[in-house]
Amino acid sequence: MNKNLRLVINNVLSENENKFFFEKHELKIILDLYAKMVSEGSWKDYGLNISSKQVGFSVFKNATENANYKICKNFKPTNKNLKYLIIDSKGKILKNSDDLKNLLKFINWKKF
Repeated sequence: MNKNLRLVINNVLSENENKFFFEKHELKIILDLYAKMVSEGSWKDYGLNISSKQVGFSVFKNATENANYKICKNFKPTNKNLKYLIIDSKGKILKNSDDLKNLLKFINWKKF
């Protein structure tokens, strides 16, 4: 038996702890968009990238290709408008904002 494993019940972060993932409401916004795009046949798969600086939700048209887009959340942005980013497959920032809902609201994903 692995002695490094532990059971966590009611995993609630205190205000002093850093959050290194999307919050529940942020993930809901992203997954709602993902479900819409999958139903339209535009997106096929996704992946999550997690580091100490940012978390990214990568979107794929095919599972065998590189990610077409990445929706990122920076944990310590240098500018408040760099908190949420949409990055293309080459690493270029396509759009940025301090509000995730507004960032994703008016994008024509087929035009990108």
